Amino acid sequence: MTVGSGAQMDGHEDGREDTRDGRKDGEGGQEGSREDSRDGRRDGAPGRFIALTVALSVPFWLAGAVAGQLTEELPVSALMAVCPGLAAVILVAREGAPGGVRRLLARAFDAGRIRDKVWYVPAVLVMPAIMVLSYLVMRFAGAPLPEPEISLLAIPLLVVVFFVMAVCEELGWMAYAYDPMRSRWGALASGVILGVVWGVWHVIPYMQAGRGPGWIVWQCVFSAALRVIIVWVYDNAGRSVFAASLCHASSNVAWTLFPNNGSHYDPAVTGVIAVAVAVLVALFWRARTLSPSRMPEPGATG
Repeated sequence: MTVGSGAQMDGHEDGREDTRDGRKDGEGGQEGSREDSRDGRRDGAPGRFIALTVALSVPFWLAGAVAGQLTEELPVSALMAVCPGLAAVILVAREGAPGGVRRLLARAFDAGRIRDKVWYVPAVLVMPAIMVLSYLVMRFAGAPLPEPEISLLAIPLLVVVFFVMAVCEELGWMAYAYDPMRSRWGALASGVILGVVWGVWHVIPYMQAGRGPGWIVWQCVFSAALRVIIVWVYDNAGRSVFAASLCHASSNVAWTLFPNNGSHYDPAVTGVIAVAVAVLVALFWRARTLSPSRMPEPGATG
């Protein structure tokens, strides 16, 4: 993914496997098309979605240049998190399918799609585990890190705030843009493409937060890897936006706490680890679907 007659037999077996995989991927694409129809979309428009998201973000970038910071780590422009969801709502409304916007918004809480509840584990814990591992790596490398001081009272508030922001984003990135991209390019390629776009979209807020070029480049690398991980969770959790939002929010909560209110977060270290995890996902799951077998029909459970 990741001699003689024996090689011929292997070739026949590989051919049969490729055929089976092709049928599975075709079925997955058909299911994606049916799901798009249920969500009120005749055809996804990822390019228009990205352009509209950027256009809607411009006022937030301008506000960030004037108003400064929300917190020590977040500029005002971070409020552009509402833009992907807003762009998706606008495009679905323009496409005119009856009830399309309502069905799109309902996907924010589509936990019923998660048939295999074990997928709550990676959705919630993979990104915090990556942050913990990055702390240990930095500690082992001799970086001057303080002892972690995590406020247990702050965690519920952070979870709520970052989950709401994640839902606003994932209704656009995953519910609107990803599914038609997956049908065309497969899961891994679509995740990488969306991840690069996602990272570049954040560059202006990073600059307004006072980040340097090296930090920004590594954070974009981290964003691409994180998007692949989110895609992996989303596809295996029944294409649940709720699961994708949990994974996204858990990442934001983890880096905000690292190790004291985000004080020593280093995207170069965390980015390398996240890329390693994304590569492992691609090696152990099929690149086309990032799932081990045929995808279940997304709308079958809600």
